[in-house]
Amino acid sequence: MGVIRQRRVRCGEEAALTRTSELAPENLGPTVTVGEILVEIMATSVGAGFLAPQPLVGPFPSGAPAIFTDQVARFGGAAGIVAAVGEDDFGVLNVARLRADGVDVSAISIVPGKPTGSAFVRYRPDGARDFVFNITHSAAGEARMTAAARALVAKAGHVHVMGSAFAIPGIAAALIEAVATVKARGGSVSFDPNIRKELARAGEGRKLVDNMLAVTDLLLPSGDELLVAADEATEGAAVERLLGLGIGEIVLKRGSAGSSHFSRQFGRVDCPAFAVEEIDPTGAGDCFGAAYLTARRAGLPPARALLYANAAGARTVTRQGPMEGVSSRRELDAFIAAAGREGGE
Repeated sequence: MGVIRQRRVRCGEEAALTRTSELAPENLGPTVTVGEILVEIMATSVGAGFLAPQPLVGPFPSGAPAIFTDQVARFGGAAGIVAAVGEDDFGVLNVARLRADGVDVSAISIVPGKPTGSAFVRYRPDGARDFVFNITHSAAGEARMTAAARALVAKAGHVHVMGSAFAIPGIAAALIEAVATVKARGGSVSFDPNIRKELARAGEGRKLVDNMLAVTDLLLPSGDELLVAADEATEGAAVERLLGLGIGEIVLKRGSAGSSHFSRQFGRVDCPAFAVEEIDPTGAGDCFGAAYLTARRAGLPPARALLYANAAGARTVTRQGPMEGVSSRRELDAFIAAAGREGGE
């Protein structure tokens, strides 16, 4: 493989480059993901943990795959999710929200006798978060490839994989089957590693990561996840190794420093972040990835897709609740224009 071209494009520029992509076009079928659905309940005060009574707010619909899927649908893409919820109010809340936003909920199983997954969240003074999760032993841990799930996957054009899902028993097998089915019909795969470096460097954990990288068309790491995924020490070496594996695009989420796209076809494209007041960071990365992927599947060039992705992530953090800032394309267009970046950087 040749060295990645160093020509840089600013997001918003209409580069004189072809817009073809290794990502399957929208007309091949919906974007599908497999994973946890849960509710999130947050403390309204800053502190360390849940060791004393305190006021809470929620429940909010949540779960990284659910947030991602919801943002795909809100942006205008066809979307579906393979998941499981309990036969309770929390499950009803989540399914109703996804359905209302246009997500195909036909493959969400209702599991009697187990509660919908949950996460209690508290913010520390330094901005870090404490969580109390119930996922593995909740209905979320029961997501499987049912007949309804196979029917959804059989018509899908793209599968999005989150590395964190591999920690939930049963979901790994469902993801592997979904990826094989969609790839066999000419579809594509995106992968958000979201895996601790200790796990990725262990024998079985490393194997899972490597197996996913071998079928990934779009990689969506955050910060050092790029280095962990590539098992390299520098950004440049990591990009070269991953593109050398055949990955079509790498999109690096840099937080307040914006984001970058890397590919053989388009080279490097950088996009600065939007300045916003952060209220709740949960879901920002999921909305970013969903907006980018959906824009690219719709045929937009990386520069424009990054602009939408940065806007989606930024707008999400201005609302309390993981899905409360999920945005339509029209809302993102207005957000971009209000920031003075329409057609610009």
